[in-house]
Amino acid sequence: MRILHTSDWHLGRSFHREGMLDHQAAYVDHLLDVVETERVDLVVVSGDVYDRALPQVDAVALADEALTRLAHSRAHAVLTSGNHDSARRLGFSSRLIDAAGVFIRTDAGEVGRPVLLDDEHGAVAVYGLPYLDPDVVREPWGLAVRSHEAALVAAMTRVRADLRERVGTRSVVLAHAFVAGAEPSDSERDISVGGVSRVPTAVFDGVDYAALGHLHGPHTLTDRVRYSGSPLAYSFSEAAQLKGSWLVDLGADGFAGAEFVEAPVPRPLARLEGSLEELLGDPRLAVHERSWVEATLTDDARPGNAMERLRRRFPHALVLRFAPKTQQSPAIPIAHSRGRSDHEIALDFVREMRGGPAGEAEAALLQTACDACAEDPDADRVLTEGLW
Repeated sequence: MRILHTSDWHLGRSFHREGMLDHQAAYVDHLLDVVETERVDLVVVSGDVYDRALPQVDAVALADEALTRLAHSRAHAVLTSGNHDSARRLGFSSRLIDAAGVFIRTDAGEVGRPVLLDDEHGAVAVYGLPYLDPDVVREPWGLAVRSHEAALVAAMTRVRADLRERVGTRSVVLAHAFVAGAEPSDSERDISVGGVSRVPTAVFDGVDYAALGHLHGPHTLTDRVRYSGSPLAYSFSEAAQLKGSWLVDLGADGFAGAEFVEAPVPRPLARLEGSLEELLGDPRLAVHERSWVEATLTDDARPGNAMERLRRRFPHALVLRFAPKTQQSPAIPIAHSRGRSDHEIALDFVREMRGGPAGEAEAALLQTACDACAEDPDADRVLTEGLW
């Protein structure tokens, strides 16, 4: 059996307010191409199909298109809910959808009941473990402690109990969790419970393949326990990550190998650092002119209109940070502020941060802002001995 392991689609997510739906649709096209060209028998999606519990209409439409195309493909599909999904919404009508060969598993109470598939070597049991919130399952499952490890151990106990009744059956488990040995990026939502979120890899001992979701970078924890990562980058911390999915083969004796299939990169990410003039003039940076850019400026004084100037060369610049090479002291020591008006202090702040005075229009705008904050707009407040 050939399996395509993917996860963390996050349909409907934006990237620094830039829409990603077209890029996500391109990934769906890629996924279906891989299913046909690599003769995939089973697609598994290990949680976070959507980016939010109440997804936008366009994201639902894309999910509907993706699942319909999978239903008409050569492959079966098993999907589980992640911590971003609403299990009830994603699982709506799942029993009806089963008939199409697309199996959506979002009910924690069903973790010990597999999707049963067959190939030339016999049966394969696919267990879809949705994201298991310890607060939700602790009471019904009688967990002694409140942790993700306890929840997953309990779920895998149910899986192993079912497998014992299926002698000779190979097994695949989908799980959405933070498993020890992998490193997170900035774009995953924290799922820690009282500081306890990591789950040991040994929890998945005894299964032929564990298809993990939640972390956005691909990781191989063991040959049989892997994260596929997200198909697209969702933060600049993922700029160096390779995106794609795992193509996994199950032979007669279980796991028989895995190959990483790279996903298309609709727009690359770049993290640039230097003075504004260096970034604007360095010919080696031409390769990033169509990238989404996070720029860190090292100028000692903040350049005026920095983002506007940066976007003349890098039109897709999204994030601008400042990290001066020289250590700067606090802009306006409180001792130097007594006896001075709000407006004067604000003008000093601009001068200190920028390395030059505010323009005439900027000074007028600051005066308007100071007046708007004053109880008496005709009286510019003066700081005296800690009292206004």
